[in-house]
Amino acid sequence: MRQNVWIWNHYATNMFFDQAGRHYWLAENLIKEGYKPTIFCASTNHFSDNHIDTKGQKFSTDSVNDIPFVFVNTPEYKGNGKKRVMNMISFYRGLFKTARMYAELNGKPDVIVASSVHPLTLVAGIKIAKKFHIPCICEVRDLWPESIVAYGSLKRNSMIAKLLYQGEKWIYKKADSVIMTWEGGRQYISNQGWGEQVDLSKVKHISNGVIIDSFDRNSKENKIDDDDLNDKNYKNLVYAGSIRKVNNLGLLLDAAKLVQDKNQQIRFLIYGSGDEKEMLEKRCKEEKINNVVFKGRVEKKMIPSILKKSYANILHNSSTSLDKYGQSQNKFFEYLAAGRCVLQTYTTGYSVLEKFNCGLSAVKQHPEEIAEIILEACKDNEKAEQMGENARMASYEFDFTKLTNKLIEVIENV
Repeated sequence: MRQNVWIWNHYATNMFFDQAGRHYWLAENLIKEGYKPTIFCASTNHFSDNHIDTKGQKFSTDSVNDIPFVFVNTPEYKGNGKKRVMNMISFYRGLFKTARMYAELNGKPDVIVASSVHPLTLVAGIKIAKKFHIPCICEVRDLWPESIVAYGSLKRNSMIAKLLYQGEKWIYKKADSVIMTWEGGRQYISNQGWGEQVDLSKVKHISNGVIIDSFDRNSKENKIDDDDLNDKNYKNLVYAGSIRKVNNLGLLLDAAKLVQDKNQQIRFLIYGSGDEKEMLEKRCKEEKINNVVFKGRVEKKMIPSILKKSYANILHNSSTSLDKYGQSQNKFFEYLAAGRCVLQTYTTGYSVLEKFNCGLSAVKQHPEEIAEIILEACKDNEKAEQMGENARMASYEFDFTKLTNKLIEVIENV
């Protein structure tokens, strides 16, 4: 047994405070199976101003629910500018000294699981694992630079993109195993033309998921009293998430406008906040889109009860070329656990909705096609209810207990 497992995630700081998240849940379940995981992350919290004070030291340690956390000293920043990049570089550099010092105090690891978002964590994992003479598992949760290129923020043929692609290929070649959160990870590597240089057999799939017990407990203990949601005169379709440019909710309003002309009983409830909320609310008033209600931000613990009360839940964000490799949004697995039909405004490869018959997908992300699947789902209550039951059954495949067993299999066979 490779008992001593180091998990590296730059942005896991928030998991320490929330006691939730992918690596927190994996660590929690690893402990139950007799492993000793330690989570390494930055002292700065990307998601809030709630940082860790390392008191000027290279790192500090703490634990929550018996999960040890190591906080690498990194400079504070806000936003996504140059200071964030410097924070990434600082974390990368800090890992080398932190790993050596922590190993001297607590013993070296048996394996390192180095996880993105950014690739520098993976590079550090490979290099430090080599010094320790242990394997490194690289977990890819965001494709750099492919995702940046897909969203139009970087040109594919630019010098920076070419360098990042070369670095990405190097990671796949040097890692002892690669975990991808999309089922089409091997297809992605092949499509990049790296299939002959990268051993595709070492590329594994472990998606994001949900803790079903916690989801159900939250839905009972944190019920929301919402007159709109409780109103049975409407078929309420719920979107829960951010309201920013990247979420492209204007497209959903376009679809809602078309639905309004065909069925007055369908209503869209938008839970969330963001810098486009006010603009979209104004648009609804000006264009008389009366079937959309902006509910504002709610606490995360309230989301399960909201999702369970809907007629169907809408999975929506800007569709990109990455969709062909599958889906692994965190909210998607909560949608499944809610046991309601899922309406996806775009199509993905390796579709979970198709595999488990638990929802409908728009073939193309156009208002007309989105409206069409919404109207179809709402005209047959029995079919929608059956899809909801199928969604709940599918969610058990993505419970973190099951996902942890997949990780253990990778750890023990790397």
